[in-house]
Amino acid sequence: MFGGMTPKVGIDLGTTSVLVYIPGKGIVMHEPSVVAVSDDNQILAVGNEAKRMIGKTPDAIRAYRPMKDGVIADYRVTEAMLRYFLKESLGTWNIFKPDVLVSVPAGVSSTEKRAVVEAAVKAGAKNAYVVKEPILAAIGAGLPIYEPQGHLIVDIGGGTIDAAVISLGGIVAANSVRVAGNKLDAAIIEYIKRTRNIAIGEKTAEEVKIQVGSALPVEEELAMDIKGRDILTGLPKTAEVKTNEIVRAISKELREMIKAIKEVFQDTPPELASDIIDHGIILTGGTSQLRNFPELVKRRTGVKAVLANQALFCVAKGTGIALEHLDTYKRTIVAKR
Repeated sequence: MFGGMTPKVGIDLGTTSVLVYIPGKGIVMHEPSVVAVSDDNQILAVGNEAKRMIGKTPDAIRAYRPMKDGVIADYRVTEAMLRYFLKESLGTWNIFKPDVLVSVPAGVSSTEKRAVVEAAVKAGAKNAYVVKEPILAAIGAGLPIYEPQGHLIVDIGGGTIDAAVISLGGIVAANSVRVAGNKLDAAIIEYIKRTRNIAIGEKTAEEVKIQVGSALPVEEELAMDIKGRDILTGLPKTAEVKTNEIVRAISKELREMIKAIKEVFQDTPPELASDIIDHGIILTGGTSQLRNFPELVKRRTGVKAVLANQALFCVAKGTGIALEHLDTYKRTIVAKR
């Protein structure tokens, strides 16, 4: 078989969303990592369609997130999800099995890595590779990871904040803490319940975070109306929320996220620490887009922090670049089955 015919697919397999990257095409899919499962364990829907069911399902259907904190919690459901994403993204190319590269959090064990490789092969990959997320984020953000200089990359998604110091193509120090976007949403739900007596769902909480949320108090506050259920009367109720109260609502979670970054510094050799002071901290991932987050990091660590270009897509882009240059990256980052 002619080697050039093997399609290549990169998958950023996240706790809250999955991005699929095909070299030459870019990001072809971006859907929630949710699977709807029936009582008798049939898989009914994946991705967008399944997410629409969250919080709205009858008893016989569960909307299920197979990835917990960036790690496979349910093997069979993850395999079904991967199969769906491969099939949808390749379309007519389905006759050839693809080479698939999947991102995993820096903290995963080799057993967990093997589980991802197995799942990808079962889902239809010809060869499956897994690469640690911070490395992919760094490649996707355009950092020269092979130089003998330290870069601190912080990838913040839905399930985890991953901070890693990378030098000479490898991870020198890393820390992964399970406080990220989802925990911010949960804090907002809790806060609105406490201060407004309104019950809101995950989706609304996420909208509040994106539309008015911030990592630091602001002088000109943004405001939005939230609709939910009044806990006392059980009837629909609307209320207004503003930026600075949301800052307060998520302050504890933000502190934990900053602590995760500081802890990596403590494990970093002095020579590399000085590089990081020169280059700054690079932020990637969806949650790094919270208003004023780079500024918060700078104030708390004393090191300048910058949001990477297209922060949400860095890991996915990294999977694509690594796939196109497998031979270059084989040496340091690709674990093959």
